[in-house]
Amino acid sequence: MRDYITVCERSARKGGQVLLDWQGRIHPREKAPKDLVSEADLASQDAIYEIIHEAFPDHDFLGEEDETGNHEDRKSDFRWIVDPLDGTVNYVHRLPAFSVSVALEHCGQVQAGVVYDPIANECYSAVRGEGAFLNGERISVSACDSLRTALVVASLSTGVSRDSPEIDRFLNVLVECQALRRLGSAALNLAYLAAGRLDAYWATSVKVWDVAAGVLLVQEAGGFLTGVEGEPFELLRPQFAAAATAALHAELIVTLNRGTGCTSAGTKSC
Repeated sequence: MRDYITVCERSARKGGQVLLDWQGRIHPREKAPKDLVSEADLASQDAIYEIIHEAFPDHDFLGEEDETGNHEDRKSDFRWIVDPLDGTVNYVHRLPAFSVSVALEHCGQVQAGVVYDPIANECYSAVRGEGAFLNGERISVSACDSLRTALVVASLSTGVSRDSPEIDRFLNVLVECQALRRLGSAALNLAYLAAGRLDAYWATSVKVWDVAAGVLLVQEAGGFLTGVEGEPFELLRPQFAAAATAALHAELIVTLNRGTGCTSAGTKSC
């Protein structure tokens, strides 16, 4: 497992350096910066893939930019799940909240993962059963047990409509918690939760590559994570609610689903 986490970190750091090298070429007020962002994404992913493929040529690879290695075409029980740039809008606008996420899945369960913030040079890492770390120092979730004192973060889909359930959930939590943020990088949200910087997080519009590494970080840091209605979490259907403590998680589940017809167990009420 040490070889796996070493490759996770090497590849994530390399992808992060590529993003920093490209960032100076992208200007957010230009008419079409998307092409350059796509090139930066692809360059980061190519650098990550090169390191992983050299170390483990027989493993499958699922990257955001090409979506290869889908579960209908698996050749190996091992699959690397990669987001070469999580937080694209922040990256384009030079906000220091974007990251690279690299995770290794084995038979449907993430075994090792890294979230790397190239601006802060912060590398969050976890191996299943061995804890979570930030730049080599062990981290753990906060002791917060109430929404009233919780700093919460949410991910909303791009172009979310006013009548979306996402907005209902956002407002439900907004009036109950100490403060609510939308930071723009799902991977960093999970890393910050694992490190005790945030107390709770939920998302219903992210992809598996956004969260594969971060979910393991939260679990290994002692956090609680389920589906958004309290059901067991599914990696390939990453709609979830995560919190630092069991009490906070239970309160978050109830609050998120208030007025939706769901109970905290995820079943429809009569």
